[in-house]
Amino acid sequence: MASVRASDYPPPFGASEFVAEPTDPADERIEVGILIVGAGPAGLACAIRLGQLLEEHPDIADKLGEVPVAIVEKGKQPGSHLLSGAVVNPRSLRRLFRDRYHVEDLPGYGAVHGEAVYVLTRGQSVRIPPPPTMRNHGNVVFSLSQLGRWLGEQAEEGGAMILPETAAEKLLVSHGRVVGIRTGDKGRNREGEPAGNFEPGADLVAKVTVLAEGTQGHLTGVALDHFGLRGAEPQVWELGVKEIWKVAKPLRNVIHTMGWPLRTAAKYREFGGSFIYPMGDDMLTIGMVVGLDYRDVELSAHDLLQELKTHPKIRKLLEGGERIQWGAKTIPSGGFHSLPKRLHAPGLLMCGDGVGMVNIARLKGIHYAIESGRLAAESAFAALKPGATPATSLGTYDEAVRDSFIWSDLEEVRDMRQVFGRGFFVGGALASAMTITRGKVNVGKLPAEPDAEQPLLRTNRASSYPVPDGKLTFDKLSSVFASGNKTRDDQPNHIRVERRVPLEVAEMWVHMCPAQVYEIGAEGGDGTVTVQLAPSNCVQCGAITAKGGRLTPPEGGSGPEYTLT
Repeated sequence: MASVRASDYPPPFGASEFVAEPTDPADERIEVGILIVGAGPAGLACAIRLGQLLEEHPDIADKLGEVPVAIVEKGKQPGSHLLSGAVVNPRSLRRLFRDRYHVEDLPGYGAVHGEAVYVLTRGQSVRIPPPPTMRNHGNVVFSLSQLGRWLGEQAEEGGAMILPETAAEKLLVSHGRVVGIRTGDKGRNREGEPAGNFEPGADLVAKVTVLAEGTQGHLTGVALDHFGLRGAEPQVWELGVKEIWKVAKPLRNVIHTMGWPLRTAAKYREFGGSFIYPMGDDMLTIGMVVGLDYRDVELSAHDLLQELKTHPKIRKLLEGGERIQWGAKTIPSGGFHSLPKRLHAPGLLMCGDGVGMVNIARLKGIHYAIESGRLAAESAFAALKPGATPATSLGTYDEAVRDSFIWSDLEEVRDMRQVFGRGFFVGGALASAMTITRGKVNVGKLPAEPDAEQPLLRTNRASSYPVPDGKLTFDKLSSVFASGNKTRDDQPNHIRVERRVPLEVAEMWVHMCPAQVYEIGAEGGDGTVTVQLAPSNCVQCGAITAKGGRLTPPEGGSGPEYTLT
């Protein structure tokens, strides 16, 4: 069994399928000045900064036509698909808004005033001094979905047009240059045939296209492959599952835990921990983050979170409370060596989580997304000035990122994730040494192994998961309901996986998925089984793309409707 790997059963997917020339007649294409894909922190920061620049230079705004800045967002509104632990370093927000807004003016839950870190065993907890990477004094607690909606309002006030419920399906490339995107069709039935409410997609063309899709961005992955921009090391991922609780007693401190319910031996490759953050006097958020390079077919981040809540230390925080929302999302964790060779291509810029701008040691990426969006706006704007050409002059963006704190921060923790492949204790010691010396301890460049290439093993892990009681612990389907999932049951399947695989691969997908999308079907008689899908359950977390399949965009407006995550 040790030789079974999900990567041996790749999905029926090729990037070239999602790269095309414009197909609409020229007079039917939707023309905008600068097109941003994704209304998350990076895309909205980009739009807000562009609004500021165009206000200062109305002559260039006039050149960009009726819609100088457009944002395509696949969720029902900005914030619908945004989820994060969201203790945010405010430096990028201050740079973006300067004297227009103070951080205190934004819809948040206040600054971090205290924190605690615990190492857990099954029944005990030991408080330890917060490692340098877990110190959050001066950072601010936000709900990212709330912050996203507020940033969307600021972008619109600055002149951006937001196109919600619109999936960016194909990258439009003409003569080697990105010229925009094609949106996905709406109103197709399960077989892909047009139904009565069918609306075809459209070509959106722009002078500059900015991909700010967030984690596992569909077109970002397509662009990296099409232009040969993948980094020196493959990207690897974590999966975060979180819940929002109304609680009887306010939580005052930010809490992190490590250890149980994860196992520390190197053979399991179980990396991660939990976070518990206050959200005012009557709410908190609790989440579990797990590296997707784990090997046990029965490991389930969702069920680990349920198990965590049964710990006496954690259960006490939730007593008398009620779960009111749930969600899941992947986090890129390859770090510095997994960044693309370039962050631009002709006519194209790429920002934020989509290209891996996450400091996994600190569990921080939102301020990098905001800063990269701001820098992308300035490079895109410069490319529109008289004498500049968007096709060739976007390289200033790479220079700006390299000169920013994004680059220096990620370089300092460049091997932080990889060392944990040696086990929790050895990895922790090496990570501490790198942190104390600000990256000067050289452990040698450690190769990253794609998550799907890990050999699978089985240890009866699922036997320890608690039986859902509907009060403290919950099953996956009730959790999908708590995400506000809006996916139409009869729309075409948007998940690409090999449909006949060894039993171990199928079981791994079943346990991995927090939304109960995958089921084991008929046996093939040769150790393989058929994989059955319930794609309407999908909350678009992206874990399947890390572990052997490929998520593509569903119909616009599908997926979760997050409001507090």
